[in-house]
Amino acid sequence: MATPSAISGNVLSLLQYISLITLIVSLLTASYSTSVEAKPKSPAAFVKKTISSHSIVIFSKSYCPYCKRAKAVFKELQQEPYVVELDERDDGGKIQDALSEIVGRRTVPQVFINGKHLGGSDDTVEAYENGELAKLLGIDDAVDEEEEL
Repeated sequence: MATPSAISGNVLSLLQYISLITLIVSLLTASYSTSVEAKPKSPAAFVKKTISSHSIVIFSKSYCPYCKRAKAVFKELQQEPYVVELDERDDGGKIQDALSEIVGRRTVPQVFINGKHLGGSDDTVEAYENGELAKLLGIDDAVDEEEEL
């Protein structure tokens, strides 16, 4: 038969084990709820957060030739845009609706540089050809130096 001190020791061990499990569950729950709260709550919030989080953003559709043309401009400049392919997302239509409200156009691509709306494909190509895009990206000095060599 177990002595009272042995029973007391077993109860204490069990309580410590339960406390440890409770702590682990609390930490996991807190971590999960933080990551869930970090997601934007609406398509408009997603668009704004994406634009503010990346220096180059293209809202695109993977099959669109105008989108491919805009993306090619950044490849030519050796710049890596953050691309949101609307046709590959369940909420792509809602994001496109939010873009329409924000920039006044529902067409793709929609290109943003350093938080500012540049426009669509024609606007992007024009800005590339006249040197404005390089200036917006802060790479005009590097391009000028290469031309001098």
